Amino acid sequence: MQLGLTLAVVSAVVIIVALGVYAGRLLYLLHHQQQQQKRQLQQRQDYLVSSIRTIAMAVEQQQCELSEASIRLCVLLDNLPAPVNQAYSQRFSALYELYSKVQHMPTHKAWSALPKTERRKMEQQRGEFEAELETRILKEAAELKDFLPG
Repeated sequence: MQLGLTLAVVSAVVIIVALGVYAGRLLYLLHHQQQQQKRQLQQRQDYLVSSIRTIAMAVEQQQCELSEASIRLCVLLDNLPAPVNQAYSQRFSALYELYSKVQHMPTHKAWSALPKTERRKMEQQRGEFEAELETRILKEAAELKDFLPG
């Protein structure tokens, strides 16, 4: 009887130790996965911020049309991770205003498929929008050139 009880206790201890080792391994893997996700999130944020700065410099140096810049910058700002993604539509209101005015305009093949008169009309409209907001957008681009989220 004593031997049976000893065997049961030893078996229970072995099972508990095995489960403890297994739980420890799972915790280690979870910690490793969380660290990897943090690194990937940081890399994505760094890429977005770098792209924002590059486009802002291109705007300042007049190497990029304001309409194209507004589309690209607004999408990049909106794709920053949630804790970082603030009320950028208010902070950079001129960019978002231009974005809202031109985002519906066709691009690439759809643009080429339009009749020339329609393209000219849209180009004129876009030019008017850009002229109206240029000064404000250039100020916002200067701010974005040194952009730090948060």
